[in-house]
Amino acid sequence: MPLSNSFDDLTVEKLTDELAALGYIADRGLATSLYISIKLGRPILLEGEVGVGKTELAKTVATLFGRSLIRLQCYEGIDTNQALYEWDYARQMLQIRAMSGASQGESSVDELFGPKFLIERPLLQAIRAGDQSVLLIDEVDRADDEFEAFLLEILSDFQISIPEIGTVKAASRPIVILTSNRTRELHDALKRRCLYNWIGFPAAAQELEIVQSRIPGISQALAEKVVAAVNTLRGMDLEKSPGVAETIDWVRSLDAIGADELTIDNAEQTLGAVIKGRDDLEFAHSNIAEIVTGL
Repeated sequence: MPLSNSFDDLTVEKLTDELAALGYIADRGLATSLYISIKLGRPILLEGEVGVGKTELAKTVATLFGRSLIRLQCYEGIDTNQALYEWDYARQMLQIRAMSGASQGESSVDELFGPKFLIERPLLQAIRAGDQSVLLIDEVDRADDEFEAFLLEILSDFQISIPEIGTVKAASRPIVILTSNRTRELHDALKRRCLYNWIGFPAAAQELEIVQSRIPGISQALAEKVVAAVNTLRGMDLEKSPGVAETIDWVRSLDAIGADELTIDNAEQTLGAVIKGRDDLEFAHSNIAEIVTGL
């Protein structure tokens, strides 16, 4: 059953336990940062390596509070139209044709820029949804400086001005989670508007707990061997170290082929679940014995 949106009886311990019940294992520091973000209505910026659970946390929080998840996936070249709103030009052209020959006054022109022709993008959706949503601004580091600057106003005021309609202001604030893989350094102005938490690779014991929560009933021995092998891989000179998501994928892949332990043979067959690059794959194949045995 989703938690109440009032947050009156929410504590760090309860938040940690409820996240764990949904399969997300958060350490004390992360749970505390998230708790403060929720209680104060402040955005939280999560940075860390790919695959450590930043995006997954937003999904889990949405489920926990019974809210809709609104996701803005950032990328190079994203602009305000793709993030806020745009007009449905195709429908407007059809409306113009339907109006052709009829008496056209100022009200007819105004209709072309009415709500039914407005296509809401994630930020406008979140402003209107307010506390019924969790807004995930994913991989904000992939957007350019101009878009990052644009986000400052949204995160400060949670309102936008649409020239043809007027100002739209959030009646209540959504939970806002930003993620970054640190492909570039974010500006201090954006960081100041957010609480901050770095999510690193978990300790082996925590990663084992994560795997077991995500794949109930999995062999303890298999999970332990895979976690140990992934930690060995992270200590090697790879272009991209595997994240927790890859650990889970590897265990699921081994389970899918009926393996109840990690061996050199089945590790070689399933490396594509944990290694995602040709050079890294070749390197792993040449060091498979060390990866599996840790020696």
